[in-house]
Amino acid sequence: MPKAIIVGGGIGGLTAALAFHAFGWKVEVLERAPELSEIGAGIQISPNGMKVFRALQMEEAISENAFQPEALELRFGRSGRRIFQIKAREAIIERWGAPYLHLHRADLIGALTRTLLQRSPSSVRLSSPAARYENTAGGVRVHLESGETIEGDLLVGADGIHSNIRTQMLGAERPDFTGNTAWRAVVPMNRLGDMAPPPTACVWVGARRHAVTYRLRGGTLANFVGIVEDDTWTSESWTEKGTKEDVLADFEGWHPSVTNLIEKADTHYRWALFDRKPLDKWVDGRVALLGDACHPTLPFQAQGAVMAIEDGYLLAKLVCDDVYEMNEALRLYFETRQPRTSKVQTASRANAKLFHKRTPLSRAMTYGPIWLAGKIAPGAIRSQQDPFYAYDVREEPLR
Repeated sequence: MPKAIIVGGGIGGLTAALAFHAFGWKVEVLERAPELSEIGAGIQISPNGMKVFRALQMEEAISENAFQPEALELRFGRSGRRIFQIKAREAIIERWGAPYLHLHRADLIGALTRTLLQRSPSSVRLSSPAARYENTAGGVRVHLESGETIEGDLLVGADGIHSNIRTQMLGAERPDFTGNTAWRAVVPMNRLGDMAPPPTACVWVGARRHAVTYRLRGGTLANFVGIVEDDTWTSESWTEKGTKEDVLADFEGWHPSVTNLIEKADTHYRWALFDRKPLDKWVDGRVALLGDACHPTLPFQAQGAVMAIEDGYLLAKLVCDDVYEMNEALRLYFETRQPRTSKVQTASRANAKLFHKRTPLSRAMTYGPIWLAGKIAPGAIRSQQDPFYAYDVREEPLR
């Protein structure tokens, strides 16, 4: 039985492992950390990602602790006035073929891990950082930092934004600082009272900043993400903490649904946002990159994790299909995925500008037409998401 070695036990790596197993391969996931876990943060899984989980017979497990928003909406950050709202739940399923879910990252990682270990026991190795790889005559060899070597037919580099596999393949990267800092926090709903954010996927826009709120775990938690133009914080770590005073200052004068959530949070994490240009190479012999290792995406389109989910499924589908020789399968993987993920990266950059209009005039010129479209042509608003949500990676490649 052929074997895929997957470096990285995050969302993309675990999805890839489940897909390879579903297509008949043996899998071994090498994770640097001593346990598979995620810090407290929310994640949005749009219909294009849920189609993958449906194909892997995981839709029920993924949905168990999720929240389905009532609507997708855009509001002004200070007044709370709604710019547009489009219905979600059944309306999303009818238009795009699968649900739109909000999850706690720990719940998603937990569901993926449990399912993988049920289907392929002992396939995850913790505290096993990969040091380097080498292509061999018939496959690939991975050297662990411990000195141990592991051999397989394919190596998948799913080791995230600071990927060792990518560095060996392409050299050290030079990311571009966007000038934006991100905040995040999760708060139990029972702390928020009447000022809880709406049960929607809500973007709150303002001058040089925006916020996103939505609910997790069946609606029992509220998730907050705030993006501020600020060049004083340059750490990209997701685990560094900021102060409540700083984030409240960043959103001073904003709607109480936002400031109350910030006030009631116990911990406020802060990280700088760096951008990466699309890569022209994801494959080296029997080694392929996926997810943040090759196309890290700014969070303004809420598609970063879903792109990794799509990657993992298509890579496994192509490699495991007897129609394709390995080199052809890996070529098709890159040629199919790189244009799509590059478009998502571009759309995410564009949203940063859309959400941060600085002057009353620019806000009126931007959001006035959007407000009008939401009133008289809501289908036009929905159609903006068609390229993302209507996509079904199960139908690729189109030859």
